[in-house]
Amino acid sequence: MKKQQGFTLIELVVVIVILGILAVTAAPKFINLNADAHEATLKAIKASMQSASTLVHSKSLIAGDQDAPFSDGKEVSVDSTNDVAISYGYPTNDSTDWGNMLDIDTTNDFTVAQIGTEGDGATAIYAVYANGKEPASPAAGDACSVQYIEATAVGAKPTITVFTGC
Repeated sequence: MKKQQGFTLIELVVVIVILGILAVTAAPKFINLNADAHEATLKAIKASMQSASTLVHSKSLIAGDQDAPFSDGKEVSVDSTNDVAISYGYPTNDSTDWGNMLDIDTTNDFTVAQIGTEGDGATAIYAVYANGKEPASPAAGDACSVQYIEATAVGAKPTITVFTGC
């Protein structure tokens, strides 16, 4: 009789199954999908902020308040219960207004912080942090946040920036 050489089909299937089980259990430890999920969510919030900002600006144009600085105390009604403070026709960085406009769940998913002072200044920033990512002292440029700098002059637009690094 001739001697058999090689592996049987059953042996090969068993090895493939064992490798599959190892890959399923080990891969998540090497691939961090949480950071990608946080960053994608922050980019979606940025897009929502841009849309809301455009809507408020359109309403301020209709009302003729697009040239009013924050100190004039102008507001735009976005629905039957919410008025938004504006600066040069765009929303200010008031976290209450943004929380209402975007319907952000601040209890479970996000934390919000106002950095600097509201109105008429480039230091006024509204930041949205992914859950558990807000530092003890929020500051401009913090990782894992979306930050909004309100308009500071007639014809200027607000700046909305996503800072990754979750």
